[in-house]
Amino acid sequence: MMDFNISTYLSFLEALKNQNYEFQTFESFLKNPKEKVVMLRHDVDLKPLNSLFFARIQAERNIKGTYYFRAVKQSWNENIIREIHDLGHEVGYHYECLTTTKGDYQKAINDFKINLDKLRELLPVQTICMHGSPLSKFDSKDLWGKYDYREMKLIGEPYFNLNFNNVLYLTDTGRTWNNKKISVRDHVNKNYQFQFNNTKDIIRTAEERKLPKQIMFNFHPQRWTDKKLEWIKELLFQNIKNQLKKIIVKN
Repeated sequence: MMDFNISTYLSFLEALKNQNYEFQTFESFLKNPKEKVVMLRHDVDLKPLNSLFFARIQAERNIKGTYYFRAVKQSWNENIIREIHDLGHEVGYHYECLTTTKGDYQKAINDFKINLDKLRELLPVQTICMHGSPLSKFDSKDLWGKYDYREMKLIGEPYFNLNFNNVLYLTDTGRTWNNKKISVRDHVNKNYQFQFNNTKDIIRTAEERKLPKQIMFNFHPQRWTDKKLEWIKELLFQNIKNQLKKIIVKN
């Protein structure tokens, strides 16, 4: 089974459904967490059409997910944002303000508020999520050491509002699963008992009923495609990027 293609993704969803997991958005989980639940989080860094394709696949199966959009042209597509919301999914803001303002906290919070308001002109927004910006020295999560996002009628940010002692966090960052050697910021301070080399390992573990009851999966849909040329380009680009990130993580 090839990884990071649509057939693998469909097998992944089917395996979770067969194990009777419920699917909640991050917002829904914060308000009323289910006992056995999967949260499908999507960081729309690039190629929003890929995210729309994911959203349609999920809607066809009565699955709801959460989609975080960056305030950059590579991600921000208002027609797609609206359609994903209309399909029943949650949409939130994928902020990177300390990166774009080069560490200027005042400019960063102003930028954050402007972009949040812009997104809220399209639809309701109650949660946010940091964009890692691995090649930047600034971590946008640090913004909340000085300000409080709850004052802007936001109820959650995954890195602050999930108890990762109870919720397993798995991310496809770097085109792998939870590889801390190439994940600069998209990880949590929790030692996992699982070692997943590929999505097939996750599927098999689900089928063996060895996954915990509460899980957040983080997907970057630009990585997932059945188009051979696009798949190869993504593989090559990510391999180069991973080498750079290994150097950053070591330092």
